[in-house]
Amino acid sequence: MFTGSIFLIPNGTFFVELAVFAVILFLVTKFILPPLNKAMEGRQAKIRASLEAAEAARAEAAAADDERAKVLAQARDQARDIVAAAQALADQVKAEAGGRGQGEYERIVASAQGEISTARQRAIDEASARIGEIVFDLVTKIVGREVDQNAHQDLVREAVAALNAEAARGASR
Repeated sequence: MFTGSIFLIPNGTFFVELAVFAVILFLVTKFILPPLNKAMEGRQAKIRASLEAAEAARAEAAAADDERAKVLAQARDQARDIVAAAQALADQVKAEAGGRGQGEYERIVASAQGEISTARQRAIDEASARIGEIVFDLVTKIVGREVDQNAHQDLVREAVAALNAEAARGASR
């Protein structure tokens, strides 16, 4: 017959092993698992807090990026305004300088025309006086006698008037 024990029928060692297993299970659930669970929950809380902080930092970075883009756009607009104002000021200064230059040109031309007119009149007066003397000397030599000075002055005045009329016609051209 069969002298060995049947392994399906529990013997005394089984009950001892079962009791030891129950004690170990009780000790593990009472003393080891609560600190492990607490440590895991603390770790989960840290991870959750880190994820929330990362999300907040990402949102803050996005807001800062939007603010930076807005400030950059405002700076570009201000730069455009400054360039436009500088261009307008440059155009104004250029126009004023052109106007002053044109005014100075016109003043110089008017002054030169006045000086030319004065010089022309002086030249005509000098020429008429000199022509009068030359004509008088020439007439004296040709005629061989002295000519009346009053008649001569009338002739000179007529010649000067004719020269003045001729000069006025030449100046108007």
